[in-house]
Amino acid sequence: MNSLAARVGWSAAVVLAVFVALTALALERAFTDSARAAMRERLLAQVYLLMAATEVAAGGTPRLPAALNEPRLNLPDSGLYARIDAADGTPLWHSPSALAVTLPAVDGSGREQFGRLALAGAEFFHVGLRIDWETDSGSVPLRYGVFEHPAAFDEQMRRYRRSLWGWLAAMAVLLLLALAAALAWGLRPLRTVAAELRDIEAGRQQALQRAYPREIRRLSDNINTLLQHERAQQQRYQHALADLAHSLKTPLAILRGIDAGRQAPLLEEQVLRMDDIVQHQLQRAATAGVPLLAAPVPLAPLVQRLLAALRKVYADRAIVLRCAVADDVQFRGVEGDVMELLGNLLDNACKWCRSQVRVSAQQQPGMLLLRVEDDGAGIAAAQAAQAVQRGRRLDEATPGHGIGLAMVRDIVTAYGGTLEIGRSALGGAAIHVTLPG
Repeated sequence: MNSLAARVGWSAAVVLAVFVALTALALERAFTDSARAAMRERLLAQVYLLMAATEVAAGGTPRLPAALNEPRLNLPDSGLYARIDAADGTPLWHSPSALAVTLPAVDGSGREQFGRLALAGAEFFHVGLRIDWETDSGSVPLRYGVFEHPAAFDEQMRRYRRSLWGWLAAMAVLLLLALAAALAWGLRPLRTVAAELRDIEAGRQQALQRAYPREIRRLSDNINTLLQHERAQQQRYQHALADLAHSLKTPLAILRGIDAGRQAPLLEEQVLRMDDIVQHQLQRAATAGVPLLAAPVPLAPLVQRLLAALRKVYADRAIVLRCAVADDVQFRGVEGDVMELLGNLLDNACKWCRSQVRVSAQQQPGMLLLRVEDDGAGIAAAQAAQAVQRGRRLDEATPGHGIGLAMVRDIVTAYGGTLEIGRSALGGAAIHVTLPG
């Protein structure tokens, strides 16, 4: 079965059917035992009535009145018969109702017997009781036996079974209806999820919006996370070419100022860096997440490499580039990400500074703090949000594409960090980045 509702429904129906059948058997067994006990008590009562009406002669012969207290014992073939035997099984008396019926001898093997035995083509109920009757001449052992046709008992059982199964069937139907209603109510959140997913497929909404029970809340949260990652991945594909072009801007600027004959090592370094950038951007465009168990990357060597390259790019401006990154500071993530993050921040700082740029990093429990400062004009608080928007430039006169800080924001967001723009002690802008680590 491909339907969860059908599976639960059929399972509930099978369990209910088994429960009803076992309940019916248990109730019928209890009722049968009770009816048999009542039959035994009724037949014993007839024996006691016979004993009360019995007079035993001196020879041990019992005498009973012609008209007994139980009317059925006086009517021939009434279905209720009685018999009295001697100790050796010799019949001494039988009821007028047994004129046309041959009654079996009363069992004298025990004090009292009860059961069913074959008589006149039917299994009659039978009670036998042996007593020692005291007379003036001594004790006389007698065996009393009462026999009753099972028709009334069997009819009582048939009526009970019809009533029992009728009521149980009605209750089973009501329980099935209640289970169906409970199942429909219980599975409503799943149907709502399915309806919302159809709306998402049709483009009518972007995520699951309903509040769901805690049993499926994890599922709905994971689906929303998956949808968010999917949209983020599509956006990364859209931005990949623009990011790639921007990432290659600085190496190309360095290449333009290189004398290929005298600076071959620097040329090779920049070509390798461009290849790394291309590979990294392609990897970022093809992946939707950040590795959770990435190996730590020493930060100081990467910063020194970036500063060395920027000194060559901005050699004509004599910018003072300061580094305050200890050797034990580490970044937990992809090396290309932190290179791109710091490269964009330092390039922007060099572009907007007057003469000083400072980069610092601090390792704290569970986090890495990065800070890039310059002594330029700074970024006003009202323009901070605009500065990190893709394609937005605060100064159209300055060359650029307007996506450097946007790329930094994307990387920081992907790692679950924060980015803040403030005022530097040097007088210009200060970019604060907090990353897990």
